[in-house]
Amino acid sequence: MSGAPAVFLDRDGTLIEDVGYLHHTSQIAFYPWTVESLRALNRAGLRVIVTTNQSGVARGYFTEAQVREVHDHLSGLLAEAGVRIDAYYYCPHHPEGTVDGYSRACDCRKPGTAMVECAARDFGVDLHRSFVVGDRWLDVGMAKNAGARGILVKTGAGAAQAEAPPEDVRADYVADNLISAVSWILGQ
Repeated sequence: MSGAPAVFLDRDGTLIEDVGYLHHTSQIAFYPWTVESLRALNRAGLRVIVTTNQSGVARGYFTEAQVREVHDHLSGLLAEAGVRIDAYYYCPHHPEGTVDGYSRACDCRKPGTAMVECAARDFGVDLHRSFVVGDRWLDVGMAKNAGARGILVKTGAGAAQAEAPPEDVRADYVADNLISAVSWILGQ
């Protein structure tokens, strides 16, 4: 696949604080470095795309409409700060969910690659030139499965995840936070 590189960001624990099944706009809490990180990516001309597992839909904690409302509000807050996210892709499924139609295994749930593959088609992205940043090994696994470079950040669940790496997944870089990850990306 030819095209431009992109940076795929996990949402909870990477871009914003992980509050556990975020379902309302009032729960959005930015890290101090979020806006500057996005500003640096925007200035570099890189697509910024959020990919997030949202199993709370399958578990009946919130609806897809609430997920979209959170994303719309998040984009609005970021636009006020002069930065942008190009798109959001989310997986509402979980094999142990309780809501019909969402309780299933799928290819979009990380470490599956359907979200990044869809974004690559939609935006003409070259996954082999792209980066995935997240606070879980599932994010790094998605990167590896898609042929992208994977970065684990030590925010959210990342510090604990870094202490127990799986045998079959290795990060290209382990960063303290998103701004450190962005600095590494821009240096590549």
